[in-house]
Amino acid sequence: MEVRKLRLGFLLAAGAILLAFVLPLAPELLPLRARPATATLTGAAGLLFLLAAWLADVRATVAGLIGAGLAAIASLMLLHHPAIAGEAQIGFWMIVIAAWLAVAISLVNLANLGKLRGRAQRAVNLLVPLLFGATVFYLWEVGVRGFGVPPVLLPPPSAAAARFAGSLPTLAADFTQTFIKGVLIGYAIGCGAGLLVAILAHRYQFLSRGLLPLGNFFSALPLVGVAPIMVMWFGFDWPSKAAVVVLVTFFPMLVNAIAGLEASGHIERDLMRSYAASPRQSLAKLYLPAALPFIFNALKINATLALIGAIVAEFFGTPTQGIGFRISTEAGRMALDMVWAEIALAALAGMAFYGCVTLAERATTFWHPSYRT
Repeated sequence: MEVRKLRLGFLLAAGAILLAFVLPLAPELLPLRARPATATLTGAAGLLFLLAAWLADVRATVAGLIGAGLAAIASLMLLHHPAIAGEAQIGFWMIVIAAWLAVAISLVNLANLGKLRGRAQRAVNLLVPLLFGATVFYLWEVGVRGFGVPPVLLPPPSAAAARFAGSLPTLAADFTQTFIKGVLIGYAIGCGAGLLVAILAHRYQFLSRGLLPLGNFFSALPLVGVAPIMVMWFGFDWPSKAAVVVLVTFFPMLVNAIAGLEASGHIERDLMRSYAASPRQSLAKLYLPAALPFIFNALKINATLALIGAIVAEFFGTPTQGIGFRISTEAGRMALDMVWAEIALAALAGMAFYGCVTLAERATTFWHPSYRT
């Protein structure tokens, strides 16, 4: 990041801190300088922003992040005052703007760093998304509580986190019902069947010509139309959810695997024929290795589709547990904190599942040009 822009950004953040000391925090509330604890944190944040503007290098990122953390803590402390929650005025929002601006500048500076070595680069790659996510949740928290948004419309993240921590047994049962039974079983069957049919379609071309148009047709079917049919066929328990997952994961795997099996070049195929390789040997030594990037692409796509399919299927009939069931029932009771706790559970499960597939991809396709440094 350019030194001039870096300095200007941190000077603006320090200026916002200065305004917070003179502008009102809320109606009929003493100014910030009359509150020693928060005033000390806010003043320290402003000094760190000035230090970062003076340094204007990599060290400025550290000072800016520490200052942003102090400003964020000060703003969250102010929200505990009943006169500020729901009635926050410009002085309070100056602190929030300063914290957001400092984090944004620091993240841009981190992202623009040159190529680092080993652990340092991995640390930066992990730190940037973590800080970005923490900033989003911070802005969500102060926005909802500062503007007094009713919890029925949008609860703050702290309320959803408290409900999450207090409902772990219920969430564990829902996770087992939806993810372990519905998603994983359906994912394994759908992806495995799609790969096997793709191998047969690659061996017998008439299958490829007949199945691909059907794949396009079934991929366009809406889940809200398919899920009730599966519930009628397989009952209200997890098999109907697994059947929906099989349907939504089968054809993406089929299409990608067929494309991958046909990705090998003519020279490689001629070489296998010159060695008098059998179809099984050619499949194991040539076609499947060449198709691995395509197969893992389908696995990553299906990792998200499977969870979405299972949750949507639970809206149309399920036992008294499951992520989709809980979202539907708690939304009807206007318990939005529990709804967001279930959404957080689904998001964490989906990210972990996608990450496991990505790690497996890196372990098996390290030879691919996309992973070469």
